[in-house]
Amino acid sequence: MHVAIAQIAPVFLDRGATTAKVVARIEEAAAAGAALVAFGETLLPGYPAWLARTDGARFDASDQKELHALYLEQAVSVERGDLLEVCAAARAGGIAVIVGIVERPADRGGHSVFCTRVFVGADGEIGSVHRKLMPTYEERLAWSHGDGAGLVTHPVGPFTVGALNCWENWMPLARAALYAAGEDLHVMLWPGAERNTRDITRFVAVESRSFVLSASALLREEDVPAGFPRRAAFVQSGELLHDGGSAIAAPDGTWVVEPVVGREELILADLDHRCVLEERQNFDPSGHYARPDVLRLSVDRRRQSAAHWIQD
Repeated sequence: MHVAIAQIAPVFLDRGATTAKVVARIEEAAAAGAALVAFGETLLPGYPAWLARTDGARFDASDQKELHALYLEQAVSVERGDLLEVCAAARAGGIAVIVGIVERPADRGGHSVFCTRVFVGADGEIGSVHRKLMPTYEERLAWSHGDGAGLVTHPVGPFTVGALNCWENWMPLARAALYAAGEDLHVMLWPGAERNTRDITRFVAVESRSFVLSASALLREEDVPAGFPRRAAFVQSGELLHDGGSAIAAPDGTWVVEPVVGREELILADLDHRCVLEERQNFDPSGHYARPDVLRLSVDRRRQSAAHWIQD
């Protein structure tokens, strides 16, 4: 199966302009014959990189409130139809899409945001919406905690595809949940850093005996609009904040594509599903090398909400 990673930068905190870049790359990947294209974590409309650079933990700070309000204004509402262009491009190209978004969902009151991964099928329909289980470190100043509703897999060609956001991929039980759901093509979404992708991409490939795609983004000084609040404190001239690192590993842990660093690129590769079958011969984490009589995982896939309404 031909697959693609679209390693691109957002137009930072500009939902419309970033959506246009995403759609263009979907069209390019489809034209190249890819059955699947993946984008980085919260690419649409951007990762909250200012938090670590502007003393984001200051309580009740006016500049942090201004930045947070902008983040909410530019966040993605699935219910409102903010992904309709992405879905239309997937449908027109007959290509599945995995994209990271900053989600502002109505089912949690509409004023909090989540680090979310969305799977769009080749038919243009949204197959699942997964909210990151645990935001990492300063991310908790911006993102809410997710749930297990999106810990699901989807068929794409001969593969069964699952995806997690960034450091969720370090959570053994989150990985195990997808393995148990039949995953043999694992997609990792990252904001963009080779230091994150170089080791774990190959490690998870060997652990799961699956192909692993690490899809990263870039963030350069030029991607931050001139009028961005506190821009001078956030990013310096010519600076590269996120360097990419998108990569693909085979089920035996060898590189299909080594980490791509420092540039926007549509990364294309062919994946042979037979490699999965060969590597599962001596290890299958949820099959013949599992012991459910001794060790078994319980997964709650219910969407969490602030209220349970009981009506006549």
